[in-house]
Amino acid sequence: MNILVTGAAGFLGRRLIEALLQRGTLTDRHGQLQPIKRITAFDREPVQGLDDPRVQVKEGDISDEQVLAKLIDADTDSIFHLAAVVSSQAEGDFELGMRVNFSATQGLLERARQLGSCPKWVMTSSVAVFGGQLPENVDDDQVWAPQSSYGTQKAMNDLLLADYSRRGFVDGRSLRMPTIVVRPGKPNLAASSFASGIIRDPLSGQASVCPVALDTRLWLMSPARAIANLIHGHELAAERLNQGRVINMPGLSLTVAQMIDALREVAGDEVAQRIQLRPDARIERIVGSWPGAFSARYASELGFTADEDFIGVIRQFIQDYLPY
Repeated sequence: MNILVTGAAGFLGRRLIEALLQRGTLTDRHGQLQPIKRITAFDREPVQGLDDPRVQVKEGDISDEQVLAKLIDADTDSIFHLAAVVSSQAEGDFELGMRVNFSATQGLLERARQLGSCPKWVMTSSVAVFGGQLPENVDDDQVWAPQSSYGTQKAMNDLLLADYSRRGFVDGRSLRMPTIVVRPGKPNLAASSFASGIIRDPLSGQASVCPVALDTRLWLMSPARAIANLIHGHELAAERLNQGRVINMPGLSLTVAQMIDALREVAGDEVAQRIQLRPDARIERIVGSWPGAFSARYASELGFTADEDFIGVIRQFIQDYLPY
């Protein structure tokens, strides 16, 4: 069982590889449970600290065709495609976003098609593919109408993967992820980065800025649940994906005010008061175009799961990253 993980140095990529190594087996492209023999961990910078003989670290520009040609071969059973330029960065640098978020995805898919091996393919999509006038609870058949370059790039990837799967070039599934919180470490350039910051930073004794209104509603999922759902998506048999290859993931629907209330319940007033409200029109425009709740009916039928509550998400973050 040979696996490629792109974006391997990123937050989810690194944790996905660790989870796969611990799991030890996956279902291959022929539907047979196999031991994991090799994981190619690819990113623009080498992944550090994965000391396991099954891991092969590679680095390079994912938009370089010569690099892509060396990433996938006829023995590649599965691809977890997580590499991406995040939302605000893609909005600020159109060419970079198109090159990394769309053209590289197309190049990887083309490489798989040319090999004729039909590998399993799991990638992350985004709620940013939606926009405009939306119902309070978005159903699975809601028409996509992205309001950002990042959302448009993700929507194009979803359509491309669906067609490559229909043609039998790959066995694809695109998981439309909620905003993943709470992420440890430094903030990134994603428009949603504040959603982790308003929990992570106050718990670490630092001030945090909230750039959106308190009644802004977000669709949320914990990192651990995201990893579990990525692996679950991989393991689903192709015949079960009869309602499409693009799947809205289940999540928690919370306003920013409710997130802060949960933080206050877990850590107290002093911690919650470290959050400063400082509106940012650019961030509000991007985040405000995203849906805050989904029915996720199809995902639930397929066995994907959401976190039970946000208090549990915060406590898990404290346990994993802020040991006392």
